[in-house]
Amino acid sequence: MLKHSLRWLTGLGAAGALIAASATPAVAAPTIEPYFQDATLAIGSEATIRGLLLHADEPTVLTDVSVRYDYRSLANKVTVTPADGQECTAPEPGVLVCTEPSDVVLYEMPPLGSGIYRNGTKRVHLGLTEDAQLGDSGDVVVSFQAAGGQRGSYTSRVRVGEGVDLAGGPFTSLSAKPGGMFTVPLVVANAGDMTVTGFVAVFDLPYSIRTRDRFSNCRYSDDHLVSCHFDEDIPVGTGLATTLNLEFGKDTYAPANHSGYAQFMTTADFEDLTRVRTAVGTRAATPGSGPKLTLAEAPDRVRQADQTDVGPGNDYTGWTIKATGRNGTDLAAIGATLKGTAGTVVTATVGFRNNGPATLDRTNGDFEAATHTDVELPPGTTAVEVPDSCQLRQGTRTYQCASEMLLVAGQSYPLKFRLRIDRVISDARGAVRVNAPCECSAGGGFKDDTKPANDTAPIVVNAAQGGGGQGNGDGDGDGGGGGGSLPITGAPTTLIAGIGALLLVAGAASCLLARRRSPRSVA
Repeated sequence: MLKHSLRWLTGLGAAGALIAASATPAVAAPTIEPYFQDATLAIGSEATIRGLLLHADEPTVLTDVSVRYDYRSLANKVTVTPADGQECTAPEPGVLVCTEPSDVVLYEMPPLGSGIYRNGTKRVHLGLTEDAQLGDSGDVVVSFQAAGGQRGSYTSRVRVGEGVDLAGGPFTSLSAKPGGMFTVPLVVANAGDMTVTGFVAVFDLPYSIRTRDRFSNCRYSDDHLVSCHFDEDIPVGTGLATTLNLEFGKDTYAPANHSGYAQFMTTADFEDLTRVRTAVGTRAATPGSGPKLTLAEAPDRVRQADQTDVGPGNDYTGWTIKATGRNGTDLAAIGATLKGTAGTVVTATVGFRNNGPATLDRTNGDFEAATHTDVELPPGTTAVEVPDSCQLRQGTRTYQCASEMLLVAGQSYPLKFRLRIDRVISDARGAVRVNAPCECSAGGGFKDDTKPANDTAPIVVNAAQGGGGQGNGDGDGDGGGGGGSLPITGAPTTLIAGIGALLLVAGAASCLLARRRSPRSVA
């Protein structure tokens, strides 16, 4: 689970950083940025698989795609070979050119509304020759071109290092109340045959888990722990341990199990993952100002060579913390009251609010929405623009809209519909229904709302005398119905917790969550 999450976040973090760095607006064609992660290769170990990721600021399809790998600076040290059966040629030593067998479709990445679209080309193996020596380093320039003149390149660093094997400690289960504190073990061992000289723990913690500690060798986003860098050596066959003081936020959903993980990486592997952050000057998570978190007493040693984990299947540990007691969630629909003459286009700002007291966190590997909202259009109106997250139910006048995965207590989540008034009908009524049923692969969303009575709110156009408040003339709703008049704020811009650790390490979270979905025209 952790490995899947971290692999996904690696690409997404790079996407946010690279798109943020792009200064060219997408006008006739989308801006496409390639990314090929740095690699540290170990002498005597199997080849590493890498793939070119393509990121765009709008959905697009690339045809006739070819990818060129130029590793001439390491031609006698490194090999680059196909990994996915694609057709490749070697026009000269140190160069490999591969053609994609089909179109490359760039889809939007989670979280919902990220505004970043991504897909990858066929992958390649990066290996070492017998001439490679410890300390060798060079560049691999990976470039792509596609029909219509789309092209781009990325320069990736490749280093030759030592192979080690970090192993995480056993998984742990415990319990705490919302707002309560708890302590978890952090255990790492050296399962290889060479001393580990420094390493990093990268945390994948849900939004519910916070910390008050501020260790100087750890990084944080607000009260969330992101990563810790350790200089301690781990001799062969030994392990190191410490404990972390954590706590549940008061808005933690209960009863429920909340799982967190830590992945251990060599210093070089961590640098390979996050160097793009520094390259584009994006914001990183903040280091603590307190004492240093240590695992054990160990003599200070200078790292003699870069190291890479050659046995990554066992390099993580985790904890399951049961939130006890009861702390539920009330999602309340937000309706709208509009007015206008025939032919007028008005904006209905509808949606829902999480009245708490608990945050609803449905972040998981399925990337499914936490809930779904039905928006039924009032008679006499036609939708001319709708949010990208909404789809018309076949044979109806109702749009079903997917929410984000993380719904923070006290926040509201807007859906803006542009409606054309075709006929003036007095007191024409539609409806907004949160927690709507959905035939979804992950079960359809939230079914345990604590106050289902406010799950529905009306959309009223040209309310009859005494039949409801009027809009503001521009068509923005006044929040009638169960939701009341509420500010629409959306998700927090500093964290998409649960799956957010590496986004913050890579400096991309604020960029990603600042990008809100734009409406699409439907008429």
